[in-house]
Amino acid sequence: MRTLGLLGGMSWESTAVYYRLLNQGVARRCGGLHSAPLRIASVDFAPVAQWQSQGQWAAAAQHLGALGAGLWQAGAQGLVLATNTMHKVADDIEARAGLPLLHIADATGAAIRAAGLRCVGLLGTRFTMEDPSIVIDRLRERSGVEVLVPAAADRARVHATIYDELCRGVVGEPARAAFLGVIDRLAARGAQGVILGCTEIMLLLDPAQHAFPLFDSTTLHARAAVDWMLQDNDPANPRDLS
Repeated sequence: MRTLGLLGGMSWESTAVYYRLLNQGVARRCGGLHSAPLRIASVDFAPVAQWQSQGQWAAAAQHLGALGAGLWQAGAQGLVLATNTMHKVADDIEARAGLPLLHIADATGAAIRAAGLRCVGLLGTRFTMEDPSIVIDRLRERSGVEVLVPAAADRARVHATIYDELCRGVVGEPARAAFLGVIDRLAARGAQGVILGCTEIMLLLDPAQHAFPLFDSTTLHARAAVDWMLQDNDPANPRDLS
């Protein structure tokens, strides 16, 4: 198996889920006592969140890229960034780390294409919903998916819930009801499904429990990473993530 670098801690709540999903996926596919060969760097989220709020994306990229390079030195052959929002600087992190990065929007877009949908809503942090360069542009360009974002008041509620509750391990019924209301309003505007585009939202909403199509970016990203780990590594093309 290929060895995967997991760059997480943003927040650790979802990174713990990634760890579980990656190991469960490998065990399911390989059987026996097999588990995922991982190198993990888990950051202190507080300074990263501050860089986000202050728009200091270059500082965040430098910090995360250096950690990614450490994962490469420790033997990682590829990189998963266990957060949607920080994919804003994914290219910079990939370059600094010297590792191929499995982009979360590609895994999500592939699932949406497979479901035959053309227009989906997006829930995530304010940054992810309002800055198309993070995932929206990539979904449109590479997967042909049209993306709708919630209205301003709904974006504010979703963002606050992520940082004030989900990232702190608080999962409550009022938040679940509020998110379902946002999803209903996106569906009324034409969304055929909704992306759970923050890696913590799957703590609140389980796609299996809803008839309306929900695309959990965390699970889809982890599933793509398991596929990558179990592929034969081609020394002649070490950056091939297909």
